[in-house]
Amino acid sequence: MTEHTKDKLAAVLREVGLHEMAERAATGYYHDFLSPLALPEMELEKDLRVAVGVALSFNDQKRAQAIEAVRKRHLNGDFDASPEESDAWADSEEGQDAFRRLIEPGRKK
Repeated sequence: MTEHTKDKLAAVLREVGLHEMAERAATGYYHDFLSPLALPEMELEKDLRVAVGVALSFNDQKRAQAIEAVRKRHLNGDFDASPEESDAWADSEEGQDAFRRLIEPGRKK
């Protein structure tokens, strides 16, 4: 398998100086299948917009542009889970349980 998308995102966030976000990304916080959040992609979008605003408040146009470029990559799907990551989740206990609950809607965890 190629580089995990959570690690790819973390590396890009580090490159633009968003180290706290990079640490969260490295744990899977923004990942489609690893995140504790219901909508991690929306949280990443919000956090990147805030980071752009902070950079602009310090009149750091270059950093704001770099962060905005990461945000655009995110919106383009560059950090979405790969097909291999999706398959691994589908094969996992959590994925199998989700499929069972789709087939049997009244079933509890």
